[in-house]
Amino acid sequence: MEQVDAVVIGAGVIGLAVARALAQRGREVMVLERENAAGCGTSSRNSEVIHAGIYYPAGSLKADLCVQGRELLYAYCAERGIGHSRCGKLIVATTPSQLSALPGIVGKARANGVEDLRLLTPEEAMAMEPALSCLGAVHSPSTGIVDSHALMLSLQGDLENAGGLVALHTGVAQLRVAPGGIKVLTEEGTCLLARTVVNAAGLSACAVALRTEGLARQYVPRAWFAKGNYFTLSGRSPFSRLIYPAPEPGRHLAGLGVHLTIDLGGQAKFGPDVQWVDSADDLQVDPARGEAFYAEVRRYWPALPDGALQAGYAGIRPKISGPHDPAADFLIQGPQTHGVSGLVNLLGIESPGLTSCLALAERVVRLV
Repeated sequence: MEQVDAVVIGAGVIGLAVARALAQRGREVMVLERENAAGCGTSSRNSEVIHAGIYYPAGSLKADLCVQGRELLYAYCAERGIGHSRCGKLIVATTPSQLSALPGIVGKARANGVEDLRLLTPEEAMAMEPALSCLGAVHSPSTGIVDSHALMLSLQGDLENAGGLVALHTGVAQLRVAPGGIKVLTEEGTCLLARTVVNAAGLSACAVALRTEGLARQYVPRAWFAKGNYFTLSGRSPFSRLIYPAPEPGRHLAGLGVHLTIDLGGQAKFGPDVQWVDSADDLQVDPARGEAFYAEVRRYWPALPDGALQAGYAGIRPKISGPHDPAADFLIQGPQTHGVSGLVNLLGIESPGLTSCLALAERVVRLV
């Protein structure tokens, strides 16, 4: 049985960031990834947005790690030449109830340490984005976009330069608490003994936790899968900033509405919506869902042409709260919580996980 200092399960943006942080502190690190490349899961199927930290409850991990992670991520991308843009976004109100909620959004953001939001009149908002139609808006200049694939390649490069490695085609079948560490049994039959194991398996994180002999089941929440479908816009975007609909007061916030994001090449996409599914493998986009997208988008962009939306791609949010539950916070469980020495479970790491990756990695390093 081979002995390894630290094993990280999952080579998405969170797993790579955690492994990098551990390796740069002198730990021997091996990342186990069941796919044939890093970043094939949720990390490659999102909006690639750098969030400001606006919507999350004050004091929550999502709020704190997003605000810390945002600035760490901007600095890292600038230092490494990773494609990104601090393009900003508008949160737009198209109904009186949304309009009345805008000051509350600004107040919640300030409680999280986001001080640069500004309320806009309809005229100010439409002067910034002439194609827009709204009753009012909030401008978030700190929101941006990033090339998530370039980011993950850079994190992997840092990890490998520090002596770590990524083992592909290596799924984890079981974990067993053992004398001297945690046994990691792979689907191929290999057995490793690790002093530290970080479960960053994303959509499979709860399943991996359930397959951990020696971990009490009370610490493993139910996994829920909220699919998000994206539709792409044919032609160039008429917007230079991201456009998000303001949340309806009292509405369950499983997602942030059908928003418009742009990539670094100027291509626009709309989404994600929220479609609760039973399987994390349900990644097909039903073109028929595009009809609902037209209605949602035309609330803030009435000139959206018929036939302009094409089925794009889908991602799955790894949630630990269901369709009728309050939105759950990130769940970072270390030995202080569950009592298993050397084990950290990262559960329900959905948005703003990409933005938070570097700050979250620092939090995990402190736990182990």
